[in-house]
Amino acid sequence: DRHKHAEAIEQLDRLLKLDPQNIDYRVLRATATVGLGDHEGGIRGFTGVLADTSPRSRLAADLHLSIGHSLKTLGRRTPAIEAYKLAIAARPKFGDAYWSLANLKTYTFSDAEIAQLEAAEADLSTDELDRYHLCFALGKAHEDRADYARSFRYYERGNALKRAASRYRAELVEQNTARQKQVCTREFFRERAGYGAASREPILILGLPRAGSTLLEQILASHSEVEGTQELANVPRVVLDLQGYDPDLDNPRYPACLEAMTADEFRTLGEKYLADTRVYRGGKPRFIDKMPNNFRHVGLIHLMLPNARIIDARREPMACCFGNLKQLYARGQEFAYSVDDIARYYRTYLELMEHWDTVLPGRVLRVHYEDVVEDLEGSVRRLLEFCELPFEPACLEYHRTARSIRTASSEQVRQPIFREGLDQWRHYEPWLGPLREALGDALVRYRREARHALPA
Repeated sequence: DRHKHAEAIEQLDRLLKLDPQNIDYRVLRATATVGLGDHEGGIRGFTGVLADTSPRSRLAADLHLSIGHSLKTLGRRTPAIEAYKLAIAARPKFGDAYWSLANLKTYTFSDAEIAQLEAAEADLSTDELDRYHLCFALGKAHEDRADYARSFRYYERGNALKRAASRYRAELVEQNTARQKQVCTREFFRERAGYGAASREPILILGLPRAGSTLLEQILASHSEVEGTQELANVPRVVLDLQGYDPDLDNPRYPACLEAMTADEFRTLGEKYLADTRVYRGGKPRFIDKMPNNFRHVGLIHLMLPNARIIDARREPMACCFGNLKQLYARGQEFAYSVDDIARYYRTYLELMEHWDTVLPGRVLRVHYEDVVEDLEGSVRRLLEFCELPFEPACLEYHRTARSIRTASSEQVRQPIFREGLDQWRHYEPWLGPLREALGDALVRYRREARHALPA
């Protein structure tokens, strides 16, 4: 959970010398290998453990699932499907494996598979974790068949089950936003001009999930001087270090602690970030950190890395929020499982980004997903100019770039842009009145600021 994968591998190698057949150590080592971005090595590790595992065990199902995830990340769709189906064969009601098939976005369930899904979801003995995974998979299965009423019912049920299992408190995010605005003023940054590590290497893409950040990453990673990494946990880890790993959530140290920090401390944080992220890099001059929720920490990022490029990926609120409501995340993003939570989070995001624009004018480049779809070349040139990179035609052919992609959009960004995707949410419009109402003036504000003329 601390994402210290290299350190974990070092310790596990010592343990494996003492006990080379230990299943737990071998699984953990393969998992840490994947964490470093070495998916081929991870697959080898998981496959080796499979050879010593009962084929119909829960462990075998989990191993096939992990292999499928790495294959998907590498863009090897057909073997990934086979791995997910082997996971289901090992554990027939394995909701995560069914959802993983659905989450490929390009897989279509057969009539027989949908019948299996519905039977498993209706089975009273199915545990809640499997059940909500099955619900999200059924939502996607019926969406693909244009049965939007049934699809929505399953998405709604899956969200309700997931939200019931969550301890997410929307007011804590809103309180943090208020504290950021109170601490991080224009004068605060003026007094700290020149703080941080001087490197221009990082490019941070942030915003909400399902807003087009993976597409922007793929475009930039198609440039000869830039490499994509993944959704790096390094900035959130800095925040955890500043506030402590068992903080008083109602009265946290961060961001108030920023006021007492010195220039040397911010430079050290920036240098540590650069050192810690080096393990995910291959040697190109620039790299991308695509952790969406870093929008909450733009002030900290600016003080650590004053020359890093920061890009805000933004999408029409109804499309973005409903995209989250039908996405089951592997971890985190707990705001995404109720209409009220996602609408409050989106409004808080707009509020905080507006603040960063006010106190750090010109620091963040805002890119609207709709503009990229409608004017790819213009958007690409704007992105590259902001990042001080020369234009390269490969960035327009981003879907031809072979690289590992771990997010929910991994299959979509391996295809050219299709305009039809802009309005997919409208199939569900009869049921989205509560979302529209909860978003309130965020809809008007978005349409006012976007360069692209969105339909009403």
